Amino acid sequence: MKPAPFNLHQPRTLQETLHLLAGASNARVIAGGQSLMPMLNMRLAMPDDVIDLNGVEDLSHIREEGDEIVIGAMARQRDLEFSPLIADRVPVMHQAVLNVGHRQTRNRGTIGGSVCHMDPSAELPAMCVLLDARMVIQSARGRRVVPAREFGVGLMSTCLAPDELLVEIRLRPWRRGHGWHFVEYARRHGDFAVASACALLERDDAGKLARAALALGGVCAAPLRLPQAERLLVEGNGEPEALHAAAAVAGHCDALEDPAYPAWYRQRLATRLLQQAMEQALARALGAHGRA
Repeated sequence: MKPAPFNLHQPRTLQETLHLLAGASNARVIAGGQSLMPMLNMRLAMPDDVIDLNGVEDLSHIREEGDEIVIGAMARQRDLEFSPLIADRVPVMHQAVLNVGHRQTRNRGTIGGSVCHMDPSAELPAMCVLLDARMVIQSARGRRVVPAREFGVGLMSTCLAPDELLVEIRLRPWRRGHGWHFVEYARRHGDFAVASACALLERDDAGKLARAALALGGVCAAPLRLPQAERLLVEGNGEPEALHAAAAVAGHCDALEDPAYPAWYRQRLATRLLQQAMEQALARALGAHGRA
């Protein structure tokens, strides 16, 4: 199939883009096109207007501002993969992006496009939830900032209004020496993940587990943080009993159901992957503390 007819707009500035969005009733924004183009071709999306962001300047940055790392929505996935700043300060994101599709798709795909598409299997939305990212949203009416946990509102749905555009993702990296790990299961490398799990863990100066962040992707309709599991893990100081109790929380999530992978299978897989992510993160955190 071929796309239904649409009007193509190629703005050069952010303000021009926001003006176009404000005046359109059925528009879609195209960034890398790795998700939208197949939907257009299969006529799963039939917008009247398509707004191409590739000519808009200053949406592709990856930089440090004070205690935050700021990522422009048009930053390519390959930019994240090869960014020294991301590799050094947010190694879990660097690990996750290596699982995004293949090199060819990462050359074009953007972080903003992935996050706004909000496919439950996508790695980068889960990263934003894990890292407590702040999503900077802009329209002709003004700017607002939304926590990543509130950005995805359902299956392939976000809180963006029709006239709004995600322009930046802001996150505070954890202090050096923290433990981290991302793991996913897919039938083949580059396929959509059936489930993924990621963990961040931090020990205090005495070596006690002081902080944890745990998240799942691909299991539920949107990326899921696990505060109960985080609390169990920290209160149990990462001991085996606490680790097993934290992993068991994943088995009770409201998992997606489909003929290929029923909910019970995703729940069981999520439990195993979460345990693996925590074990690897704990090992990294312990190793860093031992070297301190």
